[in-house]
Amino acid sequence: MHILLFNTCKIPAILYGGTERVMWDLGNVLCQMGHKVTFLVHKGSYCAFAEVLFYDNTRDINTQIPDSVDVVHCQSIPPQAVKKPYLVTIHGNPSYGLLLDKQCVFVSQNHAQRYNSTAFVHNGLDWNNYPKLQLSSKKKYFHFLANAAWKVKNVRGAIAITKKTNEKLVVLGGYRLNLKMGPRFTFATHVSFKGMVNNEQKAAFMQQSKGLIFPVLWHEPFGLAVIESLYFGCPVFATPYGSLPELVNNEIGFLSASRHDLANALKNSVDFDTQKCHHYALDNFSAQVMACNYLRYYERVLNGEVLNKVLPTLIKAPIDKYLDFG
Repeated sequence: MHILLFNTCKIPAILYGGTERVMWDLGNVLCQMGHKVTFLVHKGSYCAFAEVLFYDNTRDINTQIPDSVDVVHCQSIPPQAVKKPYLVTIHGNPSYGLLLDKQCVFVSQNHAQRYNSTAFVHNGLDWNNYPKLQLSSKKKYFHFLANAAWKVKNVRGAIAITKKTNEKLVVLGGYRLNLKMGPRFTFATHVSFKGMVNNEQKAAFMQQSKGLIFPVLWHEPFGLAVIESLYFGCPVFATPYGSLPELVNNEIGFLSASRHDLANALKNSVDFDTQKCHHYALDNFSAQVMACNYLRYYERVLNGEVLNKVLPTLIKAPIDKYLDFG
């Protein structure tokens, strides 16, 4: 099968870029399975295992899709209706009132349900891209992994929880002085900020972490930080929003919207089995598992099936900008 992966981005993602990393790993695994993959992405992209075409936003997307392509997999909403069999993965939380494409696939069951759909595929990553695992490393601190400038990720909540328990926190994806979302300086001395990190740097910090603190204030569509942390044997302490209840069970983490309860849970972090956390991520959230699930959807659209009988759209208007965290 010849599969075209489209996104309005540049690949590969060196540091931050969850969607780009998922698309890259999906393409790589599909090639390993014997399929032909072509990326249609922004100029400056490169890839050794697949053909790369540069997307020109001044031209109709259909004129940029090779005739030999069997199915088009869009990782962002295409600018024009795609004429070949296609599907569109929704990675974020589109606004209330926006009608989405009939061939949309979401990244978790909760994500799909909130948009009146049943079509979803969990994200996966190619764990071969990460350094050798060292589960026996001494655990020194907890970590936060997300773009800390984004308030829905709630780095302040992670800081408050660790302060309450006298634990150290390493923030991966943020800076002590932040000017992007309005001037903000973090004075807390129990927190160290490592900025945007690549896979090797990320791995080095997570090898020594007692667990991920992920107190998001929105309905998380998926959460790559969760599966990355689990892969490195880190239990997850998070709020129960969006996909998180379907990703995290009580054997590999703890979910609560109460900072008090999350802080108490940190005291028992050593009770979680690092091997169990690792194998859970390895077995359920690999790029291979993701690719197999997408191949089933490719077959369905190639057979002319409409994935959503009604156009997906957010069922309930958000009441508050941020979800509860008390």
